[in-house]
Amino acid sequence: MAELIKIYEENPNAKEIDKVVSILKKGGLVIYPTDTVYGLGCDITNNKALEKIARIKGVKLEKANFSFLCNDLSHLSDYVRQIDSRTFKILKRALPGPYTFILPGNNNLPKVFKKKKTVGIRVPDHNIARAIVEKLGNPIVSTSIHDEDELLEYTTDPELIYEKWEGTVDAVIDSGYGDNVASTVIDLTDGGPEVIREGKGSLDII
Repeated sequence: MAELIKIYEENPNAKEIDKVVSILKKGGLVIYPTDTVYGLGCDITNNKALEKIARIKGVKLEKANFSFLCNDLSHLSDYVRQIDSRTFKILKRALPGPYTFILPGNNNLPKVFKKKKTVGIRVPDHNIARAIVEKLGNPIVSTSIHDEDELLEYTTDPELIYEKWEGTVDAVIDSGYGDNVASTVIDLTDGGPEVIREGKGSLDII
């Protein structure tokens, strides 16, 4: 049964962040707040956890389009091929912010993603999400949690999220109501930028 962990965005409690990181390091799944919708994530280095998320989403792991959630752009070179200055300027302008950028992946991608040529990079403008990644020391693989309700694409109330997911994940972070608009997805791989999905992030940055 999942733990419901209350953390305030303005001043995230270090002990609670440590608790979440400990769960991730043990291969646990965590639902956490971002600057858009609540996300489901696990440690990028834990294959069993990655497989669990793929099963939940009903996709094959090697074909899954998960985002890599980073705390800043310093992890870019770990997973992304060298990018030109125009692309880097767009990233610097937009991040941290409500965007997912699709970039060319390099040979350091985790083994399960080796066949993928691209990677989605996300640096949310949210203290809790970034504090978790910073403490963990590497990105978390992330996907948004959809609602089965036809009218509500995303659940915004963490207590309702907990009720629904408590038997599936290891922790739900309660940081108050989330947003119900997902990130803007922009492909920067092929001479882009190409807008794949318009979400919360303004297109003015490109």
